[in-house]
Amino acid sequence: MSGPALLIAGLAVTGSPVVASWLLAGLTVSSAVGGIVLGAVLDRVRRPGRALAWCLGGYAVGLGVILAGLGRVPAAVLVGVAVVAGLLGPALTGGWTAQVPQVAPGARLARANALDSMSYNLAGLAGPALAGLAATAVGAYGAVGISVGLVLLAVLPAWTLPVNPRPRAAAVRVRDLTEGVRAILVSRALLRTTVASMVSFAGMAMLVVSAPVLGIRFGAGAGFGGLLLAVVALFALAANGLLAGPLRRLAGRPDAVLVGSTLVLGLGLAITAVAGATAAVTTAAGAGSVGGGWWGVGWAVVGVVVVGVASGPQLTAVMAVRHREAPEQARGQVFTTGASLKITSFAVGSAVAGPLVAWSPPWALVTGAVLQVVAIAAFWLLSPGGPSRNTAEAVERAGRMG
Repeated sequence: MSGPALLIAGLAVTGSPVVASWLLAGLTVSSAVGGIVLGAVLDRVRRPGRALAWCLGGYAVGLGVILAGLGRVPAAVLVGVAVVAGLLGPALTGGWTAQVPQVAPGARLARANALDSMSYNLAGLAGPALAGLAATAVGAYGAVGISVGLVLLAVLPAWTLPVNPRPRAAAVRVRDLTEGVRAILVSRALLRTTVASMVSFAGMAMLVVSAPVLGIRFGAGAGFGGLLLAVVALFALAANGLLAGPLRRLAGRPDAVLVGSTLVLGLGLAITAVAGATAAVTTAAGAGSVGGGWWGVGWAVVGVVVVGVASGPQLTAVMAVRHREAPEQARGQVFTTGASLKITSFAVGSAVAGPLVAWSPPWALVTGAVLQVVAIAAFWLLSPGGPSRNTAEAVERAGRMG
């Protein structure tokens, strides 16, 4: 909820999509650094849940400071606070997923992975919906305040997570901080999955930043954008439910699922771009109400449904590859580093999306669709036998020598 709530609040207070997108970018851009450090810590402490709990508390404090400063403190200062808070962001994502094998080992892991992905979809469903509804009911400040409260509610469950049965040496050396990155570079499967998911997630940022502006163009307000994102999460959850049940065989082929879902995601973004273009036409014609833009609303709903159907399996596939390929001694770092790189790429996408959306939401969404094609191309280039083969082999040899 915190990202969409902050985006809506920034747009409501400043009236600028650029400032709003930079607040969101600040909250996510530093995740790569934070994830590397957190992963190294989680692999070395006996009680990783307590480290997660402290990070959650710090993240909530950062959101609270931004909330208190909105409209009172220069935007540049608040973006700086968001960057600092974002260092702790990986505690909300990869830090939890890295603990799944401890409670669901062996044959149970594949199903647990799908269910874990569904938990992200549930959060993605409830979060944007709550952000949109709260912004409508109690205002943008209230939406951010509720997200702070929810983050704090997660502190106790984190504190009680299982003990790490095989903690590594407690001291974290500088070399240890790069272990997750080295593991990703050495494994071709991890590398191509990480790069493809990063490019794809940068494209998803175009939709997230565009959604509140589309809501305004449809005459329904910025909160409607939060509801569109909730629709994405709803259908992502439904699609992952199929992967955990009737379509479980597909879950056993994560690489193929990743490519197919990314292609469908691009199609969904293209359809949503059509909706944005329709909204622009109806607004120019003076039909600024929802009643005058039902055609565009319909296309928007279809587009985000397709995006949701694709994004759920895509996330499950990425996690499955990480579980399959991550070395045991660096599992925490692989998950936090991989998740953090995705979040950082989302931040870059958000920063670019702000000016694009201010100029033309449809073109921002088209850019997001094009990035899905680029993600598939990157996956192919980094696959065995692709043009990158010699480079990857050199990296692997260097890693072994190291």
